[in-house]
Amino acid sequence: MKYRQLTKEQFLELHKEFATFLATQQIDVKEWEIIKKEKPLVAEEELNIFSDLVWEGVLSKTDFLEHFSDNHINLFKCNSKEIIRIYIQLKDLNKSFLNAEDFKWFQQNPLDDSFEYFKAVKKYSKERNVELFELIEKGSEISKGALFTAISQLIQ
Repeated sequence: MKYRQLTKEQFLELHKEFATFLATQQIDVKEWEIIKKEKPLVAEEELNIFSDLVWEGVLSKTDFLEHFSDNHINLFKCNSKEIIRIYIQLKDLNKSFLNAEDFKWFQQNPLDDSFEYFKAVKKYSKERNVELFELIEKGSEISKGALFTAISQLIQ
């Protein structure tokens, strides 16, 4: 398995897609129920294959990731050959990026001395989608890149 198995909730949300996936392998509902009962390892393998297909599709379409913590933000632009990272450090320990009011203040005052910005580019050391998956597993979330774009223009 290349990534990780989808959660039960994710499978429930994708039940139609999973049914289509099984149908492409000539497995109908009755046969799936039999496989689950009589061949649990085969059922598990089907779940793993489907999970990898879903992850591969999602990661291939991912252009931006964000990771927030109390005192820093990591913004990533995920190009095909390299990843661009903007790191924002909050020096004022009385504020938090996780607090809605403080984050709004940051958005309105991005050039305040309370913030330090760093920007770097690196080539992927592994397959692109594997690296993005690892970032997601560490807490990054897929985004549309609005914050990355705004900050990137600000710190050029």
